[in-house]
Amino acid sequence: QHVVLYPMVSKSLRNIAAGKDPLEGQRHCCGIAQLHEHHSLGYADLDELQKNPQPLIFDIEVLKVEEPGSYQQDPWAMTDEEKLQAVPLIHKEGNELYRQGKVPEAASKYYDAIACLKNLQMKEQPGSPDWIELDQKITPLLLNYCQCKLQCQEYYEVLDHCSSILNKYEDNVKAYFKRGKAHAAVWNVAEAQADFAKVLALDPSLRPIVAKELRSLEARLREKDKEDKVRFKGIFSQ
Repeated sequence: QHVVLYPMVSKSLRNIAAGKDPLEGQRHCCGIAQLHEHHSLGYADLDELQKNPQPLIFDIEVLKVEEPGSYQQDPWAMTDEEKLQAVPLIHKEGNELYRQGKVPEAASKYYDAIACLKNLQMKEQPGSPDWIELDQKITPLLLNYCQCKLQCQEYYEVLDHCSSILNKYEDNVKAYFKRGKAHAAVWNVAEAQADFAKVLALDPSLRPIVAKELRSLEARLREKDKEDKVRFKGIFSQ
């Protein structure tokens, strides 16, 4: 019985080791239903163990002992009240790290704050006042996270997150602007121009900033066109 449950427990532990929510990607059902729904737990060894349970022997080594209150809990280990109390503090820590130029570390803090709120949001009915209130707290954190990802050149993650925000909040200027920059970075020229146009429609005062981004995109396009001409000339001259 315990071996059958172990693959789901192991997946949660692996999520924790990666700094993720242990329940990420799960819904409220048994392990077998999870496997059938997702076709895989994401790890071949766990898939095989769940299909064909085998006796397991564990060697556990205690590395250190920490007293309660002497360390910052991971979001998954907090109570609901602790999560709500922790979010502003984690957000502040992320902002300070960002100001110090420690962008990946700041992104990790924003991620932890988002995880706290997402965990609470999962317990609410989508669209309910409490769900919406939590979502409105998640949005600025997610935009901060996207800013970090822009600087880390992880553009497709920015595209995904900003699009998810805009699916719910069509007038979010910051989401359009960050998505426009991400589109420009991956050469989605028409999409970038459309997002920057939307920024101007929503907030004309941002025209100088948008104009700068469009000039940068045009300069990169001209440079790319020159490089392509040289590259293709070399190909056809052979």
